[in-house]
Amino acid sequence: FTTFCIHSAMTLEHHRGAAKEEFLITDIAYCEQAAIFLKQAKFPQNNTQHKKEDGTLPRVICPKCRLGVTRIQDLSHADMKKVRQLALIDMTALCDILEVDVKRHKTGKRKIPESTLFGVPLATMLENDQKLKPNTLIPLFLQKLLTFLEKKGMDSEGILRVPGSQFRTKVLQENLETNFYTERFSWDDVSANDAAALLKKFIRDLPEPLLTAEYLNTFSSVRDITELRQKLHMLNLLILLLPEPNRNTLKALLEFLSKVVSRERKNRMNLWAVATIMAPNLFLHKAVPIRLTDGPEKGQVEKAADVMRLLIRYQDLLWMIPNFLVSQVRRLNENSNRRYQFYDRRFKNLLKKIQPETREKPEKIKSEMRRSVKVQVGDIVSGSLEFHLNINSRTADLLEQFQRQYIRSPANGKGKMRRNGSAVFPDCALYEVGGNIGEHCLDPDTHLLDLYNSNPTGEWIIRVKSYGGRAP
Repeated sequence: FTTFCIHSAMTLEHHRGAAKEEFLITDIAYCEQAAIFLKQAKFPQNNTQHKKEDGTLPRVICPKCRLGVTRIQDLSHADMKKVRQLALIDMTALCDILEVDVKRHKTGKRKIPESTLFGVPLATMLENDQKLKPNTLIPLFLQKLLTFLEKKGMDSEGILRVPGSQFRTKVLQENLETNFYTERFSWDDVSANDAAALLKKFIRDLPEPLLTAEYLNTFSSVRDITELRQKLHMLNLLILLLPEPNRNTLKALLEFLSKVVSRERKNRMNLWAVATIMAPNLFLHKAVPIRLTDGPEKGQVEKAADVMRLLIRYQDLLWMIPNFLVSQVRRLNENSNRRYQFYDRRFKNLLKKIQPETREKPEKIKSEMRRSVKVQVGDIVSGSLEFHLNINSRTADLLEQFQRQYIRSPANGKGKMRRNGSAVFPDCALYEVGGNIGEHCLDPDTHLLDLYNSNPTGEWIIRVKSYGGRAP
C-alpha cells in the first residue's frame, strides 16, 4: 500500500511534465517515503539551482484524509511531547537515508545582559510576560512591534531592506527598555524603518538562536536536499522539534513576513528579497559555528535565503502534524491504557475466573448512529447535544447544529451585543477527549463516523476555542 501511494503520486507528477504543483503525503512516515524514492532511483541527480524568482516555488497540496488536518496547537501538551519524540526518530532516520550530515551544538554559557527586552532568553521573557497576560504565547514586546509594523510599515517601500537610523534606533531601544512595561512608551513618532531594524536586532540578540543551537545546522542542511518534497518533510519535523516558545515566536515572525510579501506591489519586497534580508538574522549566530560559513559570503547568504523562503512560503504546511505521527500517538496511548488497566496479571486472571469478561471490542459503525456530545461553553451554555451521525457527517455540521440550537436561537439570546446592536457569537470548536488521545481540537472537515471508528471510547466536547499570543 505504501509503495502504491508514493508510486501513484510520482506517476501523477510525471504526467504533469514540468510540475507546477507538488503533493505532500503525510499518511506514510517521511523516512519510509525517502527510502522508497531512493530505491526506485527517482531522485534527480543534477544540482540545478533554483532561480531567484518567487514563481519557481510550486504550489504544494496536502490532500486531506477523512480525519482532517491536525495542527500543532490542536493537541494537548502530553500528546505533543510524544509527537516530538516520534518526530526525532523519523528525522534521524531521514537524515541517514538522505545522507545529510548533521552536527548538533549546545549553546555555551553566555552572560545575560541586565535588560528587559533585548538579549533575554525567550523562555524567561515569556515567563515574565505571562504574569501580566496569562496564556500569551509570544513575547508582548514582539507582539506590539509586529502589530506596529503591520499598521505602519507594510506599504513602506523597501521595508526590512532600507536601514533605519543607527542613532534613532539606539535611542528607541533604550526608551523601550525603560518604558515598555510601564506603558509610558508611545509608538506615534517611531518610523517604520527604525522599527524594522529593531525587529532584526531583537532576533539577532537572542542568547540562543531562534532555531535553537541544537537544530540550527540541521535547518541549514535542508538546502543540500535536492527534492522539494524531502526539504519540506525535513522542515516539518524540525518545526515539531522546536521548543514551544521558539516555535510560536517563529510562526508569528513568518506570518508577518508573509504579509510583507503579499504587499509586494507597494513595498517592492518579493519573497526572495525578504528571505535574503531576514535569513542572516536567523541562520548566523555567534553562539553556534554554522556550516553556512563555508564558501564565499554571497553563497552563504543565498543558501540561507533558500531555506528561509521555504519557511515563509510553506509555513501553513510546516505547522501541520503529519497523519502518520498522529496515528503513532494514538497507538502509544492505546498501549499505555492497556498496560495500566491491568498492571497485575494475576489479579486480572483471578477476575476472569470469578466473572468471565463479556465486554467485546466496539464494532466499527459503517452507516448511521446517534452520538451524545458534551457542551461546555463557559457561562453561556452547558449540557449535552444529540447528533445524528452518518457517513458524510463532519465537525462543521455538528457545530452548525450547536450554533443553531443553542447559541443563535432567539429563545436563548446568548451572543454578546455590539454597540451597533448586532450579536457576537463565541468561536467554538469540537474537541476529542480521552480514549486513544489526550485532547484534540478537530478540523471542521473531520468526518465524524471515521473519527468514532478510530477512537470509539473518546468523548466529544464543544468548547470555546482558546487563542494565545496575537489574535487570530
